[in-house]
Amino acid sequence: MLDILYLDDYLAIVNKPAGWLVHRTPLDRGETRFVLQTLRDQIGQHVWPVHRLDKGTSGVLVFALSAEVARSLGQAFESGAGLLKTYRAVVRGWPLPEGLIDHPLKRMPDDMRTERTEIQPAQSRFATLRHFELPLPQQSFVSTRCAEVALQPLTGRRHQLRRHMKHIAHPIIGDATHGKGPLNRAVADLIGLQRLWLHAESLELPHPVSRQRLHLASSLPSEWGLWDAFQLPIVA
Repeated sequence: MLDILYLDDYLAIVNKPAGWLVHRTPLDRGETRFVLQTLRDQIGQHVWPVHRLDKGTSGVLVFALSAEVARSLGQAFESGAGLLKTYRAVVRGWPLPEGLIDHPLKRMPDDMRTERTEIQPAQSRFATLRHFELPLPQQSFVSTRCAEVALQPLTGRRHQLRRHMKHIAHPIIGDATHGKGPLNRAVADLIGLQRLWLHAESLELPHPVSRQRLHLASSLPSEWGLWDAFQLPIVA
């Protein structure tokens, strides 16, 4: 059973578990857990995904109950217009207290459309929430610095947050595509869990019909507490 955060005649918004695919894909034939099919069976009607969260990402995920609503909201998610999305992540290193990443991103292969340009503008904001220091030697250092950050994508490009954090040399821990494999494995061994440490914590959006402002929130998964043993005070 999925945790349903909001449900009416137009929208179904759920708390996606980490490790679940949004829908079936030939790229991951061995997977058996799909949010779309589970939600469809749970509420007894067809649903359309409005946006995507990666398999490893947990948190707020929006479905429409008609193709028309899905198209309307899908355009808003791509442009970022009228939306406020906030994520939590654990990243390598100690980023600045806050910042704006304004870095265009190349459209990824399965997003290619001939009528669109290949390079898309992309902006994300970040704020450092707390620091960690892990007992993992790295090169000439006796420990490994990590940080928990809040992230807000201002546009909706595929893997935007993961690619932007890599761009500023603070990749998200557990990111097999844009992160550091040896570090990901060492961290997983240390804390006893391997996952992409990225969580869609909250979402604000206008309702597609009433235009009322919706505020949805998803609590951090319980495994986030594994980091508490390594927490350090924020350094100003």
